[in-house]
Amino acid sequence: MKKQGFVINDVTTEDMDSIKQKWGVPKSLQSCHTAIVDGYVVEGHVPAGDVKKLLSTKPKAVGLAAPGMPSGSPGMEMDGTKPNFSVILFDSQGNGTTFHEYSNQ
Repeated sequence: MKKQGFVINDVTTEDMDSIKQKWGVPKSLQSCHTAIVDGYVVEGHVPAGDVKKLLSTKPKAVGLAAPGMPSGSPGMEMDGTKPNFSVILFDSQGNGTTFHEYSNQ
């Protein structure tokens, strides 16, 4: 994210459950990292391009999530493996829609 121009304020905590609950991340969309970017939640290994699109379009939503730790997502790349995962836009009710589909097809 730093290479894409984002300023990072890294806060390490052992109590990620309370952070995710505070910011309204549904259990089904949770991942390893939670970030707050201009009031939006970014959960997991969401590509920088998707975060930039979120910030430019400013949809009515809580944020974006790449649930779990999907192989091929940023930071989870494997040699020769192309990404195959979804980035989900979610609202305050926990409803999600596909924001971007990454496919190895």
